[in-house]
Amino acid sequence: MTAAAFREITTSLRFPEGPVALPDGSVLVAEMARGTLTRVGADGAQTIVAHLGGGPNGAAIGPDGKCYVCNNGGVRWREDEHGLRPAGQAPDYQGGRIDRVDLATGAVDTLYDACDGRKLCGPNDLVFDAQGGFWFSDAGKTRDRASDRGSVYYAAADGSMIREAIFPMFVPNGVGLSADGRRLYVAETHTARLWAFDLAGPGEIAPKPWPSPHGGELVVGLPGYVFMDSLALDEAGHICVATQMEGGISVISPRGEEIERIPLPDLYASNICFGGDGRRTAFVTLSSTGKLISLPWPRPGLALSFN
Repeated sequence: MTAAAFREITTSLRFPEGPVALPDGSVLVAEMARGTLTRVGADGAQTIVAHLGGGPNGAAIGPDGKCYVCNNGGVRWREDEHGLRPAGQAPDYQGGRIDRVDLATGAVDTLYDACDGRKLCGPNDLVFDAQGGFWFSDAGKTRDRASDRGSVYYAAADGSMIREAIFPMFVPNGVGLSADGRRLYVAETHTARLWAFDLAGPGEIAPKPWPSPHGGELVVGLPGYVFMDSLALDEAGHICVATQMEGGISVISPRGEEIERIPLPDLYASNICFGGDGRRTAFVTLSSTGKLISLPWPRPGLALSFN
């Protein structure tokens, strides 16, 4: 493990998540505890783009240039000497949803809040494929004495179609696609397991047989007291997963080898994206301390479909 040399871009964010690097050098972040989509300039200046309420989480640019945001509906918060952290379902929780934000005007509309008559629980992270549809995880919600089993959905960007593709999972979180679009990676938070799903077509998995619990293939399970959060891929095919408790970035090969773990000074390193010149800069959200940082990356990040 090598301590990372990083640049602190901005502080005082309220549990930032879902970084999206934009061509002008700014980065969008979803502030889960503030309920906003916020633009952070290269100089660290913060501008609120939209007020979403609930619990905005993972974000991505869609084929129409708008920003699509997983909204988990809100959580309770605990803040102490260890920083800010989630503490279960919010008292005023009404359900989760997928929000769509017009970056030019800040207008917000809800694209999906249910599938086949079941309300979404806690949408967490999303990724667009080359066809313009998107995969998103629903981590569910944790209550005092119960928690949901999670799912992964596939949906159209125009609001015309949503279907549950993978069930059940235990707090599915980060999602990402391989460069050829034929594999979907999903990180489970509390099990610290990274799964791969072969795809038969847009929105369709080619399931592995039992004893796979949901049709996926286990890539790796990390040892120790560590959680997996969101992820991004680089051009070499490595899956770069933000980790909690042992806060940092775990770099995993498609063969399941953890080739590097980069420690960072926050128990809740929550998400990573790539941007900058040649996509050789990693932007990472350190959520409990409210920071957005950047660090040089030895390989280009994988180009996303629409940003």
